[in-house]
Amino acid sequence: MSAETVRLWDPVVRIGHWSLVAAFIGDYFLNEAGDGWHRWLGYYAVAVVLVRVVWGFVGPRPARWADFWPHPVRLVNHAKVLLRGGHLHHLGHSPLGGLVMILMLLLMFGLGVTGFLMEEVDYFWGEDLPRDIHVFMADGLFGLACIHVLAALVESVRTRENLPWSMVTGRRRERAR
Repeated sequence: MSAETVRLWDPVVRIGHWSLVAAFIGDYFLNEAGDGWHRWLGYYAVAVVLVRVVWGFVGPRPARWADFWPHPVRLVNHAKVLLRGGHLHHLGHSPLGGLVMILMLLLMFGLGVTGFLMEEVDYFWGEDLPRDIHVFMADGLFGLACIHVLAALVESVRTRENLPWSMVTGRRRERAR
C-alpha cells in the first residue's frame, strides 16, 4: 500500500543542503587551498550554516532543532531498533541522522573558522595548528558526508523510498510501506 506524500523539506533547508554540498565539493576537490574561490566558498558555507542554525529556531516544524535533536534516549532507542533489524519511520531526520547532520554543520563552521585563522597566521606566530585542524576537520567532514550518503542509500533500499530525491522535491511519503 502506498501512502500519500507530504511536504517535508522547505526551500531554505533544501537550498542550504545543496549549497553546502556544492561548497564542500568545490573546496575539497576542485579549488586550490587558500585561493580566492576556496576562501569565498568557505565564507559562503559559513553563512549558509548560520542561516540554518537560525532556521532551526524559526523555520517550519521539520526544520526545527526540537523536532530531531538527538537526545541520548532517542539515540539509544533508535540504535536498538536498527540493531534488531527494525525500522522506525521518521518523516524528518532520525536521531542518528540528526546527530550526523549537526556534526557536519559544526565541522563546516569549524572549517570556516580555521580557514579564517589560517589567513591570520601572524596572530599565531607562524604555527601550523590552524592548518592541521582545518585539514583534520575537512577529512572528518568528508568521512561523515560519505556515511550520510551511504546511510541515505541504505535507508532508501530498506524503506523502498528515494530519500535523496526528497531533498530535491521537498516531499516524502507520510508512512512507510
